[in-house]
Amino acid sequence: MSTLRSRIGRRRAVQGTVAGAVALGLLLWWLLPLGEEPPSGTVTFSTGTRAGVYQKYGELLRTELRKDMPDLDVRLMTSAGSQENVERVATGEADFTIAAADAVETYKLAGDPGAEKLRGVTRLYDDYVQLVVPNDSDIRSVADLRGKRVAIGPPNSGVRLIATRLLRGVGIDPETGITPRADGIDTGPGRLGDELDAFFWSGGVPTDGLKEIAENSAFRFVPIDDDLVTKLHESGGATRYYRTTNMPESAYPTVQNGAVVPTMAVSNLLVTRADVDPRLTEWLTRTVLDSRDGIGAHVHSAQLVDLRTAIYTDPLELHEGARRYYRSVKP
Repeated sequence: MSTLRSRIGRRRAVQGTVAGAVALGLLLWWLLPLGEEPPSGTVTFSTGTRAGVYQKYGELLRTELRKDMPDLDVRLMTSAGSQENVERVATGEADFTIAAADAVETYKLAGDPGAEKLRGVTRLYDDYVQLVVPNDSDIRSVADLRGKRVAIGPPNSGVRLIATRLLRGVGIDPETGITPRADGIDTGPGRLGDELDAFFWSGGVPTDGLKEIAENSAFRFVPIDDDLVTKLHESGGATRYYRTTNMPESAYPTVQNGAVVPTMAVSNLLVTRADVDPRLTEWLTRTVLDSRDGIGAHVHSAQLVDLRTAIYTDPLELHEGARRYYRSVKP
């Protein structure tokens, strides 16, 4: 009897193992596109400044891509920001990047090299314009920046594009109406007060470069009102991608003291080119959406990546690989 029971036990164990293997195989077949082998090779991802959200997001996304595509070598390139990122992808220097929608549209409207090849992968999260001044500053509005030492971001950055438009919107020439400085989020916070009267930043919130000094530095945010954003819209072009919003009180609690900050925002897009392999782009799109919570635990703004809005990559049409993914998960 004990021998019979032993045989039955072994048979059940084998059956259980087989059933488990079948279930795992079905799960992998469902999770992985068409049951294919993961793409391999080398791709270049242009990010942003080292203290900015683009760089942090790129580092975390690379880690997630390694899990799904272990034979894919993802190389990160730091950059000045959105304007440089768009140019790099359009001209083939990089394969993927993150860029603000206004920078993408500006590049397209200028008819710059490779603009027609640009394609969207995913709408990611919003950048908030953050105009920072010392706590005891007399600057209360963008118009008060006249004659001040103002960091408007590095050349070819997205923040410089926005800062110059805001300054012109209040009648300030960004070259002669202020003392312009090229500091970004990596150097601006440390020079505020002694060498700078104000600096502009456009990024997801909270941005590490500001979050790190918020505990010990006395600074505040200057509001950007609805009327100024409306005035920018009236100038046409890429300004249609700006919208009024409030920076949430939870962004920098020790600075905001429970108050929201009126400002404007612009959406960020994950961008590639039409000639990038559709199968690779399909896999990458899947990883971006599946890793939202994991990346969002470290980059708060990444929590806002959502399947329902990811397909809206205006002003770019979707890349074929991204389109395949969205079709595969459509209810």
